[in-house]
Amino acid sequence: MKKIIVAALAVSLLAAGMAFGQVKAKDGLYYAIDTAFSQQGWKDQVVAKVVGGKITELTWSGISNQGVADKVTFAAAGGYGMAKAAKLGEWNVQAKATTDWVLKTQNVAGKFTKEGTADGIAGASLHVNGFFALLNKALASAPVAKGVFKKDGWFFASTPDFDAKTGWKDNVLVTVVNGTIVDLIWNGLNKDPSFKSKLITAETGKYGMAAAAKQGEWNVQAAKVQDAIIKAGDPAKIPLKADGTTDAIAGATLHPTAVSLAIEALKPAR
Repeated sequence: MKKIIVAALAVSLLAAGMAFGQVKAKDGLYYAIDTAFSQQGWKDQVVAKVVGGKITELTWSGISNQGVADKVTFAAAGGYGMAKAAKLGEWNVQAKATTDWVLKTQNVAGKFTKEGTADGIAGASLHVNGFFALLNKALASAPVAKGVFKKDGWFFASTPDFDAKTGWKDNVLVTVVNGTIVDLIWNGLNKDPSFKSKLITAETGKYGMAAAAKQGEWNVQAAKVQDAIIKAGDPAKIPLKADGTTDAIAGATLHPTAVSLAIEALKPAR
């Protein structure tokens, strides 16, 4: 009788495990991004690939309002700074340990403390509650439609030099999922290190464009350019005039250097 009960329990646990491992999303690539930048200046992003009811590929990264590359690349280059205090390594190392755990367990609910830090995820002690919220947000959305680009990932490009008059060096970071541009951020850095990024400078009213431009401050017009590139699906579709301006983007009269930078950034994706 005892053997029968044990066997029945084993079958029950196996069935529960199978049900637990199932992902309700249909086959496809799924994406989600935070709605706002954190106090540290990041918007986390999650990209998940689902095949046959299982997550087969999973990436956790992010974009910054500081005018730098994506979170994984920035951390891998030593810019994030977590490795100085965390015994388990830099942010990208712990993020990968977290995504590897999900791929192995297919547990999309996650394991974390009430403070949100990883609990029972080997190789990770960072906050993961936001990651699991994004993962579930992604899986609950529609899969990303197929786009024109052949390679997915994060693509960064910047102008080669600081502008002699303004002191700014513009950059763009483009996120591509399933060949589709799902996010683009246009920003810039100044040769004067006392300046914050171009985006933050404009958002705090210190850039000065609003005083002369009827269409608004730099960040307001930059957002119009970003949206236009995403809507077009390919920055090469946006016509530029000889002086570098365009009439194709409503609400933007500034020089949309993001268009040419995005074209440059996306060369490896074509």
